[in-house]
Amino acid sequence: MNRVKIDRRWLPLNALRAFEAVARHGSFTSAANALQISQSALSRHVLGLESMLGAQLFDRKPQALSLTSAGQHLLPSVTKAFDRIEYSLDEIRQLAAPALRTLRVQFPATFAVQLAAPLLRDFRRINPELEINLVSPYAVGPPSSDVDIAVVYSKPTVTERVSDLLWPVRMGIFCHPEVAKRHAGKDLAAFINDNELIHMRIDDMPRHHFWTQLKRSANLGAVNVERGLVFDTELLAVQYALGGEGLALIDLDLFRSYLDEGRLVAPFEITLDDGFGYYLITDSEALSDPAVALFRSWLIERFGPNARHKLEQPKHENE
Repeated sequence: MNRVKIDRRWLPLNALRAFEAVARHGSFTSAANALQISQSALSRHVLGLESMLGAQLFDRKPQALSLTSAGQHLLPSVTKAFDRIEYSLDEIRQLAAPALRTLRVQFPATFAVQLAAPLLRDFRRINPELEINLVSPYAVGPPSSDVDIAVVYSKPTVTERVSDLLWPVRMGIFCHPEVAKRHAGKDLAAFINDNELIHMRIDDMPRHHFWTQLKRSANLGAVNVERGLVFDTELLAVQYALGGEGLALIDLDLFRSYLDEGRLVAPFEITLDDGFGYYLITDSEALSDPAVALFRSWLIERFGPNARHKLEQPKHENE
């Protein structure tokens, strides 16, 4: 008796997928786990396919499962068909999606948190084809060799790299309001002598560098500044000062919001401009890369003299 030819409108795709999974895994249990369906549902699919074909596809033995001759005949066609569908769908998705370029960017932790990270949303909104992989080491030093572009905290230096000043640093003395209240009326020398000092570590610099520079500029010859705690970043120094102890010598402009909110105070108007700043560092060869050149231009524009006063300080909700 002639059987009716199978119409592709009624191809049992779920059953074929179940058959292919069982053949590939060699087990109904493993195939069901892979397809994330119950074993009973998987068995029903395979049994239904065998009923439709009028042939058994698997030789089911207590300790083994193998393909029958019918199953061996069907499996290559099913596998190849699913492979072609999968490849075609992937190709279409690749053609439809814009090609993404990932830039590996290094920012100092303080610069990233206080200034740059909130602005990166704007950059991604304008340039969705560029992904940013942000690296923020806690040590202050030169950029890593595996980054495309970096911002470093340093003095101006002459190297083979292109260097652009984004943010000049002007330091002042910060402390908790209670510290200022306890020592009200003291002159600068006594105020410093009677409080714990908070330092920031800089590569290739003495551990008390900034306080030593302030001591020299203010002619505080008798003041001992070679004491206190040393932190890797200004962020950590600020966090310690927020706890109610110590004097931190940090960037007045970068942490202006702390003063405006009254969380910290600057008890003296003395400042230190030691030449440090946040510099954008780019390898000259990398400037031929459109993605690097675009990100560099965007940063310079956002931190240029005309834009700096518009930069908003972030809110500190998690501190």
